[in-house]
Amino acid sequence: MSLTWKARLNRMFRNGKCLDVAIDHGIFNESTFIPGLENVESVVGQLVKAMPDAIQTNYGQADTLQRVETPEKPALVMRIDVGNAYNTIRHREMWTVLQNPEEPLVGAIQMDAVAVVVNLYLIPDEPGLLRQSIENVSRVRRECEKYDMPLMLEPLVMQTPSEKGGYMVDGDTQKIVAMVRTARELGADIIKADPTTNTDDFHKVVEAARCPVLVRGGGKGEIGTVFEKSAALMAQGANGMVYGRNVYQHDNPARVAASLKAIIHDGADAARALELYNKA
Repeated sequence: MSLTWKARLNRMFRNGKCLDVAIDHGIFNESTFIPGLENVESVVGQLVKAMPDAIQTNYGQADTLQRVETPEKPALVMRIDVGNAYNTIRHREMWTVLQNPEEPLVGAIQMDAVAVVVNLYLIPDEPGLLRQSIENVSRVRRECEKYDMPLMLEPLVMQTPSEKGGYMVDGDTQKIVAMVRTARELGADIIKADPTTNTDDFHKVVEAARCPVLVRGGGKGEIGTVFEKSAALMAQGANGMVYGRNVYQHDNPARVAASLKAIIHDGADAARALELYNKA
């Protein structure tokens, strides 16, 4: 890979580890994602002080990070696709599209992003959605090679919507491993993977990826449980986390981010992370 590609990746990963805080949820048009993101500038301001390794935004949010005048701040990771699979109802037509299908990387390059993110959906009875995802990834992969931009793929293994609400993570190890293999073989440089239901199985996901693996956080959970799960996944070989609602929907996102950094970068266990969270 080129020096430019490596330089971008080095801005995202510190000693091979990364906490990426995702606030790109608003673009999916799901009302339950919005609480906590009403004032994006305020959230970004808190996060910059907590200094995760990266903040994941859409093009229209990226200015809130890149206008911050400080020599050291989190790297920008940019989402460049959008779909309707996150909604709490099943739509008659399921779709996923690139936000700029002709030149998908233009916004990310303009905003000085270090990587771009694209989803890869596996949903029961929706083979067309997987095909659309692969078409998107293939187009973006070519552009990433042209401009030396690291590509993060997010293989999503989901259940059919139910009374639980929306498309829930499946958690089946075999399905997740197979989708991670697909993502890697389509050209992923980084993989944002679903956690396996049995945390002890997650090393199989890491082995299948053959590239850095960040764990997808999913819905908001009780903070002690979040720390326990995070520490267990790091012990299975993950390179870090991409957490959104588990950070920005808490009363103090900066405290959560600081505790997660302790787990990811310092090897803190869940008890130590909770102690740091409460002390802060």
